[in-house]
Amino acid sequence: MSAKTLDFWFEFASSYSYLSVMRIEPLARDAGVTINWRPFLLGPVFLSLGWNDSPFNIYPPKGRYMWRDLARLAARYGLPLTMPSRFPRSGVLAARVAILGAAEPWIGDFARAVMSANFANDQDIADPAVIHAILTRLGLPADALLADATAEPNKLALRRQTEQATERGLFGAPSFITPDGEMFWGNDRLEDALAWVVDGPTI
Repeated sequence: MSAKTLDFWFEFASSYSYLSVMRIEPLARDAGVTINWRPFLLGPVFLSLGWNDSPFNIYPPKGRYMWRDLARLAARYGLPLTMPSRFPRSGVLAARVAILGAAEPWIGDFARAVMSANFANDQDIADPAVIHAILTRLGLPADALLADATAEPNKLALRRQTEQATERGLFGAPSFITPDGEMFWGNDRLEDALAWVVDGPTI
């Protein structure tokens, strides 16, 4: 019997990725599904679609709706939420670290800590000091990880993963891709994606 897995494509600057990052591990564990963490950058994806900013900034009514919707959902899930003083923040450094740790046992803790820094504590996750502090709190070798994260091979790894997101047809985050190639987009499709993996196609 093949292992049940789900590719989880997320962006540290993405508001709805915040909700999914904070929720996905216990849901996947209960479903018996292994998560493949796929950090990527939305900026190049948006540029390929002709946008030079988040659509939530380009279209103010959509942005106002998003923040209200996020507040409702965060309250439902029991998650803290503080509207970042800058949106979107650069998630490049955090994503480079996450690329290094994607298959490591600390990836979930790291991703949640970064998301909490950005969307609960209004900290600048582009600041190396913020990421260093997160890694240190997790008991990880912060200096070594940051050095490896910013080395050219790892930069290229993140760039390639972002290119793969575009090649797979991703246009936003979070996105979930099942082993048979089915794509689900949005935090509200997390449970549906897990069910597809566990129960198989419904159509």
